[in-house]
Amino acid sequence: MEKLKKRWDITKNWQFFFPIFGSLLVALTAYIIARRLLHLFNLNNTILEWVFTLGIGLMLYFLMIRFFLWCFKKLANKWPVAQRWEMIAIFIVFAITGSISGKLAGPVTEWLGIHQEMVSGWVYWPIRILLIFPLYQVLLVLFGWLFGQFSFFWSFEKKMLKRMGLGFLLP
Repeated sequence: MEKLKKRWDITKNWQFFFPIFGSLLVALTAYIIARRLLHLFNLNNTILEWVFTLGIGLMLYFLMIRFFLWCFKKLANKWPVAQRWEMIAIFIVFAITGSISGKLAGPVTEWLGIHQEMVSGWVYWPIRILLIFPLYQVLLVLFGWLFGQFSFFWSFEKKMLKRMGLGFLLP
């Protein structure tokens, strides 16, 4: 436990939430991917189902953990954070925001009256993808605030909008 505290600059017990929650999210993602692969290879409802799911899930879990640790190392100098555990919080915010904005784009297009069955795919999908952008911007700051990283995401947001030539939208 001391090794974990030292590695992630954890000074208070509540900060353990981020490495634990991050590990659980990576495990859930690995499990979901393994289940999708299971169905892709038609191995469901066989004796190999759980062996395949556990084996592929564990392999994916360790590959993703190694990848994220590599990303932390590469981004450590680019992202101004006081403690390393904040990097995990930032990664969690990016993951949750991307997933939720992608999921919300469908209901928002339906709410706007743009239905996939009634509009050509050439019109529907660009509109849906364009809707993801403003949803993502708002959710990024919202979830950044919920995870205690508002200042990081607000400056990230301003910098991104300025680089895209949309700086006039900012106050």
